[in-house]
Amino acid sequence: MRIISGKRRGYKLKAPDGLSTRPTTDRVKESVFNIIQSHLPCGFVLDMFAGSGAMGIEALSRGAEGAVFIEQNPSSYKIVESNLIGSGLMDGAALFKTDAYPLIKRLANGTVTAATPGGARFDNDRGFDIIFLDPPYNKGHVTKALGEIGRLGLLSVSGVIVAETEVGGEEISRCGFNVIREARYGKTIITVMQR
Repeated sequence: MRIISGKRRGYKLKAPDGLSTRPTTDRVKESVFNIIQSHLPCGFVLDMFAGSGAMGIEALSRGAEGAVFIEQNPSSYKIVESNLIGSGLMDGAALFKTDAYPLIKRLANGTVTAATPGGARFDNDRGFDIIFLDPPYNKGHVTKALGEIGRLGLLSVSGVIVAETEVGGEEISRCGFNVIREARYGKTIITVMQR
């Protein structure tokens, strides 16, 4: 697993051990970024269930102003942190080790500030330009996250949501978002949505 393009192209990323986290393969990641390339560079991105942080890190490498990474699992959190430091992209990152749902509520209402070491600050009035959703499969997290993102107004006016699910798994409830692209890569389904 590596950074595909941008200023840190070729940097090899670490992945958490075990089956609870499935890092997005380079092939799928490259396809996703080909689909959303017109949205980069951009303001802030949200990697809501970060895992290894590969998606948010790729966005930073390709010119995102900042990225918010949320990862509750302590060992995965350390991997994200290590990948950010090793790739030299930590200045663009706001990294949180917590449950994603309470944190996004606090980001939306401004009771928590997401600022990067490099000085970029998330604007909760504008929202995120790209939101990556790759939670544990088949636990209802994608539908729940979409509902919360819509309710809280976390997506910018022209922003996109990229959700990863598995074939035959969780059906995505649109929750007020329009599907602009859906693609299958082996057992993985990528769904790209906008307002």
